Amino acid sequence: MLPTQKKDQFDNLEKHTQWGIDFVERYTKFVKERSEIELNYAKQIRNLSKKYQPKKNSREEEENKYSSCRAFLSTLNELQDYAGQHELVAENLTAQIIAELAKYTQELKAERKSHFHDGRKAQQQIENSWKQLEACKRRFERDCKEADRAQQYFEKMDADINVTKADVEKARQQSQMRHQMASDSKNEYAAYLQKFNQEQNDHYYTIIPNIFQKIQDMEEKRIERLGESMRTFAEVDRQILPIVGKCLDGITTAAESIESKNDSKQVVDSYKSGFEPPGDVEFEDYGQAMKRAVSETSLSNSRGESKPEKPTKRQGKLWPFIKKNKGSGPEDFSHLPPEQRRKKLQAKIDDLNKDIQKEMDQRDALTKMKDVYIKNPQMGDPTSLDPRLGEIAQNIDKLQAEVQKFEGWLAEVEGRMPVKSDPPTKRQSAVFETQNNAPVTNNCAQDRESPDGSYTEEPSSEPPVKAADPEFDDEFEEEEVLPTIGTCKALYPFEGTNEGTISITEGELLYVIEEDKGDGWTRVRRNEEQEGYVPTSYVEVFLDNNTKDS
Repeated sequence: MLPTQKKDQFDNLEKHTQWGIDFVERYTKFVKERSEIELNYAKQIRNLSKKYQPKKNSREEEENKYSSCRAFLSTLNELQDYAGQHELVAENLTAQIIAELAKYTQELKAERKSHFHDGRKAQQQIENSWKQLEACKRRFERDCKEADRAQQYFEKMDADINVTKADVEKARQQSQMRHQMASDSKNEYAAYLQKFNQEQNDHYYTIIPNIFQKIQDMEEKRIERLGESMRTFAEVDRQILPIVGKCLDGITTAAESIESKNDSKQVVDSYKSGFEPPGDVEFEDYGQAMKRAVSETSLSNSRGESKPEKPTKRQGKLWPFIKKNKGSGPEDFSHLPPEQRRKKLQAKIDDLNKDIQKEMDQRDALTKMKDVYIKNPQMGDPTSLDPRLGEIAQNIDKLQAEVQKFEGWLAEVEGRMPVKSDPPTKRQSAVFETQNNAPVTNNCAQDRESPDGSYTEEPSSEPPVKAADPEFDDEFEEEEVLPTIGTCKALYPFEGTNEGTISITEGELLYVIEEDKGDGWTRVRRNEEQEGYVPTSYVEVFLDNNTKDS
């Protein structure tokens, strides 16, 4: 019977090669899941970096001037590149491993199918040859038996004297025929046996070994391909290491660029007021009685018609500096300390210059377009651009006027030009105005500067305001002598050259008769005859207890 060992090995090899294909598919699935993890990780890193990116508002822009904030921003930017490298890993894994292994798996299945088909075909052929050999063998055996029986029958007939000669001859011929058939069967069996042995030799020593060799080569190629994929798996990660290293180096460099001293210095510069610290508090001798009131007659005789009086709400229209600032403060930032005010004004000027540059760029572009239209009328009407050019010119003029205004305020802060700052004059009664028929001068203070020596005054160049008509008599009241509500000490010298002001010297003690109502001026009295307004920032006020309680 034909050996079945080879057939059994075919079955084992078939199982093993199928397991190999399954293993390749499992590794492909592993790499695919790794690629998805890299993509998700990169996406999360990008979202994280985007989440903490500074918003476009003044607060975030203010923070960017600190080195620690800039370092954090650099870290976020480096994380974007870092995420990009992980996306590159996912892309390379997909292109170099997943796609290639998927294609190779299909080729491997087709090759395996072909090899096992050839093996089964060869196995079938040898089995068919074996069956034919068995048939020839059985026929030869049968013919031999038939020849022996025919020979025995002939010998029996030849020995029997009662059998006719014709019967004996017939038995002899039958025996010869059977022997001939047996001889032919023998020759056929011998020839086919030789052929089968040759086929079997070819099958077991040539055909099947070749098929097994092909299967072995296929399996070795599969294993090598897996090894290459695993090396590629590691190489894909290794390729991004230099870039990742640069990202990490960038983060390290950003961290090393943090300068704590400069950051703290910027905080100091940002909130530095520019005010000088007050002097020592002097001893005040309350043992000596202080006169708290003066006669109206002496005050009137000494001051005449120039007595300043607390401005009313109606008169506030003539005194812009007594308006209370709401929201972000006045346009000239006078509510800020000098140093901060200077920075705000400079920043405002820079912004306006940028706007002017934008408008000029638009004007240049439209001018060039107009020239093109003039040279090529078919492209457009040149006159259609004139309204826009006129609008831009108006915008530039407005912006330049704004720049000049803010530059003037900046120059005042930096002490390059005098400050127009006058206190409000006293209100005068309608009867007094009618008798004297004198105009009331309104000097409007635009700014109140810090006491750093840059505070100067000059008479206002604004036109005088005409005397109030009799219909406004109800808005004014007869002035009365104000009682003292406390004392104050002059911190800095002040030259009161304008009407309604009073000059003071540093360290001088005066009486307070009217508090600062939000306009930056305090009304003081030196003696029974001299009183007027001084800048609140130039004096240190000490109110009486009963005044504070009220």
